Amino acid sequence: MTLEQSNRDSTITYDKIDTWQDYFLKAKERLRKQFSDILGSKVPEDSYSVDPTLNKAISLWSGNITLLEIDAIVNAANKSLRGGGGVDGAIHSAAGPSLKAECATLGGCEEGNSKITAGYRLPAKHVIHTVGPQGEKPEKLESCYRTCLQVLTAKKLRSVAFPCISTGIYGYPQEAAAHVALKTVRNFLEKNPGLVRSIIILVTA
Repeated sequence: MTLEQSNRDSTITYDKIDTWQDYFLKAKERLRKQFSDILGSKVPEDSYSVDPTLNKAISLWSGNITLLEIDAIVNAANKSLRGGGGVDGAIHSAAGPSLKAECATLGGCEEGNSKITAGYRLPAKHVIHTVGPQGEKPEKLESCYRTCLQVLTAKKLRSVAFPCISTGIYGYPQEAAAHVALKTVRNFLEKNPGLVRSIIILVTA
């Protein structure tokens, strides 16, 4: 058995991952206590009303993004799009040299923007490469998530997985980045109902 075949045998489809709605129903008492302990009776200023339809389109998942068999995975790339460390290196390694060859034809990518390629040896059909900001720049990080979703829907793709963009060596604080990511994704789904079936956001265990 080849390595590629072994990887495909262990792939994970989006329907095998709990949506936020499913996860909450399974763990609602624990989650209510957890948030009550953290927030008390205070309601965060940027809180949203519960929308079951949107909650069914979102999943938080801890796992290997290169094993997801979905329409697209997002790569936290550098401006050259030639591969690097972390998630970027893992995606390039799993996809094989053809991904790097296609990236070399794209002329790089600016911070906050996104470009799409084929997935090659990955179980995902496509890779959307986005360049996150170095340091805490909310407008640039928001642009990463927004442009990825714009690229996804422009190609009529309906499922995507995001890593935690810029929270590694680029130094964006994790909690602040999470707020930007979730706010941007929710706003996009509200403005574009029905276009995206599944958005998976990877979290650390």
